[in-house]
Amino acid sequence: MTAFWCDNPRDVLRISGSDALAYLDSQISQDIRNLGDGEATHSFVLQPAGKIEALVRIVRRSSDEFFVDTDQGSGESLRNRLNRFKIRVKVDIEAVDWRCIAVRGSQTDVGGGVPAWGRSDAFDLFGGDPQPPAGIRAGSLEELTLSRIEAGWPAMGSEITEASIPGETGVVSLAVSFTKGCYPGQELVERMDSRGSSAPRFVRRLRGVGNTTVGDRVLHHGNDVGAVTSVACTGTGWVALAKVARAAQPGDAVIVGSAESALEDVSVREN
Repeated sequence: MTAFWCDNPRDVLRISGSDALAYLDSQISQDIRNLGDGEATHSFVLQPAGKIEALVRIVRRSSDEFFVDTDQGSGESLRNRLNRFKIRVKVDIEAVDWRCIAVRGSQTDVGGGVPAWGRSDAFDLFGGDPQPPAGIRAGSLEELTLSRIEAGWPAMGSEITEASIPGETGVVSLAVSFTKGCYPGQELVERMDSRGSSAPRFVRRLRGVGNTTVGDRVLHHGNDVGAVTSVACTGTGWVALAKVARAAQPGDAVIVGSAESALEDVSVREN
C-alpha cells in the first residue's frame, strides 16, 4: 500500500480540570498515570457490567488536559457515560469540533500526528485546520476502510456494538491494563483474564472472490457461526471482518455467501 491521506471524521472530547488525570484514569481500562505530555494510548470505556461503551484513544496534553477521540457517532453517548460518574470532581467534559486527517502507509513519522491502530505506519492529524502532509497523495474513505480491515482494527457500530465485550475485539493488549486500579466494568475483564476464559465470539478477517456484503452469514461445517461486519474491495476480490463464534478458529475453512474463505486472526499488538 502506498501512503495516502484522507479526511476521517472523529468525535473528540476535551477533558480538563485539576482532577482530569485522576478522574479519567478511574473511568477507563488503560493506565494513563505514566503517560507523558503529548503521548497517546488506546483504551476502552466500559459500562459497569463490562460491555463496551466506546473504544477510544487518549492524548495527554498535561495532567490537567486530555483529548479523547472515538469513531464518529459515538461521542455523545461517550460524553454522557463519562459525565454519569462525575461526582465532586473538578473536571469539565466538552465536545470539540475538530477535523481529523488520517495518514496511512507512511514509512516515517508524520509531524504532529497521533499514532493510530497500534501500527507504525498509521497516524491521525487533529485540530481546527490541520493540513495534509506534503508528498503524500490524497486517498479515499474506501481506501481507509480497506486499510482498517487489513489492520484488523474494529470499528464502533460494526465490529463493536452495545453487546460487545473487550475480549472479542482483538485489541485487549493495547487497550487494557491488568495492573491498574479499579474502573467500571473491570470485574468482567479481570475475571475472564484470571480464569483464562474465552469470549463467545471474536473478530476475524476473511478474503474471497465475487461479492459479499455486510450481514452475509459465515458458515462452518454447515453451521451459522457469524456475520460479516465490514467489507472492502481489493484488486482481486474482497477482504472483510466478521464476528465469528469461537467454535470456528483461525485457519478453519468457512463459506461466506457462495465464496470459500479461511479465518484469519486479527489480534492487534503495538508495533
